Amino acid sequence: MKRGKNYQESVKLIEHGKLYEIDEAMDLAVKASKAKFDETVEAHIKLGVDSRHADQQVRGAVVLPHGTGKKVRVLVFAKGDKIAEAEAAGADYAGGEELVQKIQSENWFEFDVVVATPDMMGVVGRIGRVLGPKGLMPNPKAGTVTMDLAKAIADIKAGKIEYRLDKTNIIHCPIGKVSFGKDKLTENFKTLLDAIVKAKPAAAKGQYLRSVAVASTMGPGIKLNPAKITD
Repeated sequence: MKRGKNYQESVKLIEHGKLYEIDEAMDLAVKASKAKFDETVEAHIKLGVDSRHADQQVRGAVVLPHGTGKKVRVLVFAKGDKIAEAEAAGADYAGGEELVQKIQSENWFEFDVVVATPDMMGVVGRIGRVLGPKGLMPNPKAGTVTMDLAKAIADIKAGKIEYRLDKTNIIHCPIGKVSFGKDKLTENFKTLLDAIVKAKPAAAKGQYLRSVAVASTMGPGIKLNPAKITD
């Protein structure tokens, strides 16, 4: 696969086969960003678990201290006074059956996160087949099924992200923008990593952090040393 000139220049900054420490990796992620837009920096963490087993699932949510740099649109499914509460807390959209119908009939997805009160999950479940594959289905473990809508919305707007294993046992998460600089990206990354380490299932055996890498949207991957980043 032929890569562009900017990518090839970025690759020259990274020593092949080297496993970097966190500060070095974040510094390189910033320096390797050559795009004309503010690239997102993502972390990719492969775990020594098997996501096919329920007792080895790793899933949760964490508030990044410096946010993600992205404006997040929140949709809340609620009813009665909870709709007004959600709107007052900063929800971009709040409602009930009418929003379910809008999604079903118009294929409407002008939102990034879905929050629901427990008493609305029966209604939300009707569109689970379309929300699920997009990673939008509310989940108690992620704090998106709750009666405390004000806190849930505030956390999301402040930079709360959800982490979960994919089918290849890898977690992919944004940790900020290139414009954040090395220090803020480092703090965000450490916060995410701490949460993932604390979420280690009791059934997980052997090395938990198998491989860790960071990369900007258009930049090359930078591998970190799993043995040192949790010291």
